[in-house]
Amino acid sequence: MEASVSVRFLGSTAAFHRCRLPLSRRFIQNPNPRILTRNGGLSPISPLLHFPSSNAPSLPRTALRSAPLPSSPLPPFGFFLSFSFFPIFPSAPPQERLDCFNSEPEEGFLQWDRSWEGLDGGSLRFCGGKGASWTVVLLGWLGAEQRHLKKYAEMYNSKGIRSVRFVVPVKDVVGFDLGRKIEGRIAGLTRELVSWCSEREEDGRERHLLFHTFSNTGWLAYGQILENLRSRTDIIEKIGGCIIDSGPAPEISPQVWAAGFCAALLKKDSSLTHSSVKPMEEGKMNGDFNRLNTKDIRPRLIEMILLSILAKFFSILLMLPDVNRRLSKVISILSKDQPLCPQLYLYSSADKVIPVHLVESFVMEQKALGRNVYTHDFGSSSHVNHFRSYPHIYSAKVYEFIKECCSARV
Repeated sequence: MEASVSVRFLGSTAAFHRCRLPLSRRFIQNPNPRILTRNGGLSPISPLLHFPSSNAPSLPRTALRSAPLPSSPLPPFGFFLSFSFFPIFPSAPPQERLDCFNSEPEEGFLQWDRSWEGLDGGSLRFCGGKGASWTVVLLGWLGAEQRHLKKYAEMYNSKGIRSVRFVVPVKDVVGFDLGRKIEGRIAGLTRELVSWCSEREEDGRERHLLFHTFSNTGWLAYGQILENLRSRTDIIEKIGGCIIDSGPAPEISPQVWAAGFCAALLKKDSSLTHSSVKPMEEGKMNGDFNRLNTKDIRPRLIEMILLSILAKFFSILLMLPDVNRRLSKVISILSKDQPLCPQLYLYSSADKVIPVHLVESFVMEQKALGRNVYTHDFGSSSHVNHFRSYPHIYSAKVYEFIKECCSARV
């Protein structure tokens, strides 16, 4: 007895094309028997696929109601991400497409570097031979990994300054807990910083902190740390300075959040992470614009669709009372109640994620409050790519700022 099933194919010039495929209760030979495993590989299976007959035994309804739901490799809200994200990398292994959701950072979300004694000069010499011992807290951008922050840690370590790196995986932001998991991790980081600063060095020097944030994710994490420390003025007084890389965007903007998530999902394939102008040597500018060729059209079109979907999604999520209240509280602290320490803003007019006018307007507000603010516009580098584009200028600005922080604490 033969049966058939109707199959629809989506065509490029016609709406749908139909054909009928015969089905049989017999065994069907599979010429290339493989099954996709959870880790993205292919494992062999039996070369015979069996389609069960209609008289196969069925489960009772009570069993169906009590059966657990199958676990899905997709993150929460994956119902739209599966349509917008997966087709962008048709040749990439499935696990690589899901890395930003399913896997924890290889080295963990928090990593300390306390082996500073043998480094070049130490913070003691770097800060003029006196004063406190310094530790920099690197708060990464959305989707950053420990290896991305390592080059920044090495920049500080080369001057004998300890470092601690904190990263935020994408999946922890889009989860059903609406960021509660991240808040818990930030609370854990805060406890470690309190414990660290409550002790002194062996030579009796106090331990002070320097924060280096990246994008809005790192900036908001810094604000959450300040919120956690509101009752610990003794620790807040030990914060000697803050560097803000590629931020901030103090407005709760769905467009900014959509751009940030799109850049985190697509990574190097996103035009948001590309400079509109190609930098040459330090201090020089190449006026040639990147030209869009034919092979770039499809990824850009998909990126536009994903941006539109994410903007609509965040226009709903960010207006949820609990989410909006928590964000507004942190942004208020960062806008009005930051520690009385120097601030350095490293940004670029070419940033496609956080508009430059948002950064500069926030800087003006901080100056109006009497804060000691320093800025540098790299002009052509893309979002969180200033150090890679201009390593010498970037490190020089950071070292100059640290010396200012050290002198301010004397």
